[in-house]
Amino acid sequence: MAGRFFLFGLGFSGRVIARQLLEKGWQVAGSTRSGEAVDLPDVTVFPFERGHPLPPGALDGVTHVLSSVPPDGEGDPVLDVMALPDLTWAGYLSTTGVYGDRQGEWVDENAELRPTVDRARRRVAAERQWLDRGAHVFRLAGIYGPGRSAIDSVKDGTARRINKPGQVFSRTHVDDIAQTVLASMARPHPGTAYNVCDDDAAPPQDVIVHAARLLGMEPPPELSWDEAQTVLSPMALSFYADNKRVSNERIKRELGVVLKHPTYREGLAALL
Repeated sequence: MAGRFFLFGLGFSGRVIARQLLEKGWQVAGSTRSGEAVDLPDVTVFPFERGHPLPPGALDGVTHVLSSVPPDGEGDPVLDVMALPDLTWAGYLSTTGVYGDRQGEWVDENAELRPTVDRARRRVAAERQWLDRGAHVFRLAGIYGPGRSAIDSVKDGTARRINKPGQVFSRTHVDDIAQTVLASMARPHPGTAYNVCDDDAAPPQDVIVHAARLLGMEPPPELSWDEAQTVLSPMALSFYADNKRVSNERIKRELGVVLKHPTYREGLAALL
């Protein structure tokens, strides 16, 4: 049964989730820093960030809350809303970065959390608080979707084909994030974490080559890892610090999720 849903952080994933909820008859509200989301005319949008709380009444009657707001140096600015009296389901979008580097080995939700960078350490602390309050935590792999994929970077000439031997990344299409969140709402298991990723943890250069092939274009020249370290930003380099394969068996087994895009091949073909 549809209820009142509030989404903190109407970003790339949040917008897709909001649209799918609207199609199913939910009342949807959410937040952005500016208080605007012109592409979501049927969503009530409020400004929100640390130091600028929601206006009174913004959360009245809300039954379901999802946060995609990352923690900052002071913690998670959203956690106080967990005291809502009518709340029946809460979710938090986290990252598979909480597992840290496993040198290409598999991890599932029972694996020890060993974050290697500060932003992932903050995620671990936030996760614990959300889980302690009975929320559902979704650990997202690398997100791609319309306007944000290897198809787009190859077309606009910004793609880099980097070969770091043995490196793999798990990834997930934004549509599969949305359907996993909705599946959890239909089958709640409070205090549970879920990995959200596809079936194929693949070398990043393979994805770029495949996107170029789909477009009928020549892939960008391959860069060795030594060369890449001279051109990548510190943020981009930090993603290469972790190397792991992420299992998605729990969302299939417990939530009945059937991936719309089981690998990047189906996902990129759909985007094209």
